[in-house]
Amino acid sequence: MKMNERRNDSEDGYGIDIVIHQGSDKKAPSCPHGPTLLFEKVNKGEESGRRFYACSACRDRKDCNFFQWEDEKVSEARQQAREEENRSKRPPFTHVEYTSRFREFVSLPLDQRRFCVDCQVLLLPRDWDEHSNHHAELSDEITVARLRRPSLLLCPLENKKSNAQYLFADRSCHFLLDMLSRLGFRKILCVGTPRLHELIKLRNVEGTSETTRSLLLDIDFRYSQFYGQDEFCHYNMFNHHFFGGKEPAGVFLDFLREEEGSKVVMVTDPPFGGLVKPLAHSFRQMADAWRGLQSCTTVNSQAEMPMVWIFPYFFEARIVECFSSFTMLDYQVDYDNHALYKHGKTGRKQSPVRLFTNLPARDVVLPEEEGYRFCAICERYVSARNKHCPECNACPSKDGREWKHCDDCRKCVKPSWQHCTSCGRCALPDHPCRQGQTGCFNCGSLQHKHRACPDKLRPQLKGKSRGSSRPTHTASRSSAKKRSRKAQRKKKRSVT
Repeated sequence: MKMNERRNDSEDGYGIDIVIHQGSDKKAPSCPHGPTLLFEKVNKGEESGRRFYACSACRDRKDCNFFQWEDEKVSEARQQAREEENRSKRPPFTHVEYTSRFREFVSLPLDQRRFCVDCQVLLLPRDWDEHSNHHAELSDEITVARLRRPSLLLCPLENKKSNAQYLFADRSCHFLLDMLSRLGFRKILCVGTPRLHELIKLRNVEGTSETTRSLLLDIDFRYSQFYGQDEFCHYNMFNHHFFGGKEPAGVFLDFLREEEGSKVVMVTDPPFGGLVKPLAHSFRQMADAWRGLQSCTTVNSQAEMPMVWIFPYFFEARIVECFSSFTMLDYQVDYDNHALYKHGKTGRKQSPVRLFTNLPARDVVLPEEEGYRFCAICERYVSARNKHCPECNACPSKDGREWKHCDDCRKCVKPSWQHCTSCGRCALPDHPCRQGQTGCFNCGSLQHKHRACPDKLRPQLKGKSRGSSRPTHTASRSSAKKRSRKAQRKKKRSVT
């Protein structure tokens, strides 16, 4: 089975498909971030494109420059050079070594505890000389309370094209844990959610609620300094890769086993710039592993692993395409270190991040003190301004504002939109007519997408060689390059 997700680049006249073969035995080459993903570069007017491997975690070649054509033969010398580069990018210590160092660190007298801000590492006395020229926090700042909240000690990663870290605000973190505890979950798989993992461990120490186990899977290896091997796995969610071999993968599988009524739920907060299809493929592999570990008396073969996927609401169609049982809830997730994704703002400034879940929507009780209410018709909690529309028979708002019904479109739309008779749809009043519609990348039709294009699927006529379409395609690329050069000259003049 093949899944595609497209990124268009109309200026250069091509698009990029991601190709995921489910059940394929073909082994992908690896970069420092684990097995690479297979992409296909499709040019306009061509039936198929050339495939290549690239990094699963980084969208910018500056962050990871791995590139290999699918049909390319790699020399032994180049393969050895790659393996050496992959080894050079590994963390300075193994997880076992990090755990040993942490035990030694907490046993130090308070005046000997130091943390290197530049290297983001806990320092032992033998490390001081090596980091003498670096910025280090001294002993009085490295308290037990701070060690229990490493996300406050570590600097968040900020590269939006690879592994940017936005950390839950306490409001959202407490809501998630309270909601899951109320539903009876005692094992929470935290995939890219370090703040939630911290809160679970803090509550267990305080003993104010029933003990909940958690396992953090994250691509940020720095958390290896603070958590043992049964609490943290260095993991890439874009290719379902566990760094460190079979041992962390075994820890993950052991965690999924539900014993003595300890129900498991997965909570994930992926980077918003990541492609949905690779993420969904990884989460589906997790769900399959969970199902395979449960006894037939406790779960049927069609049961789904409980999941909560946290993502912006405008990805709803893509997520539901991958998981048809998922529902988007109205709860607005906010973050401490994001300038825009904050709770309490109004209009379009509200946080667009929502919960997508296969949990029964009626069972996820949203806080009444924040204005959420229960819609008896939709059987779910909705935001205060999400009014039920009798024509649509749904609470249609996605962004927290009250939407309005358009009789011509036969659906509810955003309050700032107006119906355009030229386009035959609702859009912003100042939209460019007939230019904002997306259709087939191959032929331009608005009636279908690239994957279902009849021109792409239609067999070629006899006597017509594949090369006969090249002059048109070359002209297309030539004109695109001219437009690009013209835009660059215009930009230079404006700067000057």
